[in-house]
Amino acid sequence: MSAAVYDRIGRGYASYRRPDPRIAARIEVALGDARRVVNVGAGTGSYEPNGAVAVEPSRTMIGQRVTTNVAVQAVAEALPFADDAFDVALAVITVHHWPNLAAGLAELRRVAPRQVIVTFDWDIHDAHWIFDYVPEVLSIVVPPIGALGGTSVEVVELPHDCTDQFLVAPWRRPEVFLDPSARAAMSGLALIPESVVDDAMERLASDLRTGAWARRYGHLLARETLDVGLRIVT
Repeated sequence: MSAAVYDRIGRGYASYRRPDPRIAARIEVALGDARRVVNVGAGTGSYEPNGAVAVEPSRTMIGQRVTTNVAVQAVAEALPFADDAFDVALAVITVHHWPNLAAGLAELRRVAPRQVIVTFDWDIHDAHWIFDYVPEVLSIVVPPIGALGGTSVEVVELPHDCTDQFLVAPWRRPEVFLDPSARAAMSGLALIPESVVDDAMERLASDLRTGAWARRYGHLLARETLDVGLRIVT
């Protein structure tokens, strides 16, 4: 995904994509004792440790950053750093946006001997009930988790009250999807035609009013956490 896309859809992103402390704790463990970290595709700086160097192509996203870390405007496929400049290269929910995944991964490996990539097992991700309403999102091509070449894959179950409202996060809060501002921070919805999303949200609102949503998905309301496919690959 080009920087221009996030320059368009990224406004107000920081208000809805607030890092969840439980996910942050898992990422912190994965980073270990690394002192030099580069956060590639850093966005507003969610889950970025203090002292890290951020790389982000979108000026709109850089303008909303929530840390005082140094931020460099660049792309994953051409990192402006020397070989082995860092201990760990971090990439959080970003690799599926990279136009050239292989080149981006090669750059992560060039600048750091270890990589921590937060991504999704897309088979599980795509089973979320929201795609019953917007199957069009599933036409967006994403890299399989095996393409990342990791040596370790950790499952991160998502709490029902997750503060980071990415697309599959409100699995127990369907009303979140009815908020246009919340949807604007979900790239999958922001990238398909607005008319398609509006029609889908009308159906969702109707199903919430009539109880049809509860009849189909009400079993989720009894759960505290759910595997929505979130993974930490190292």
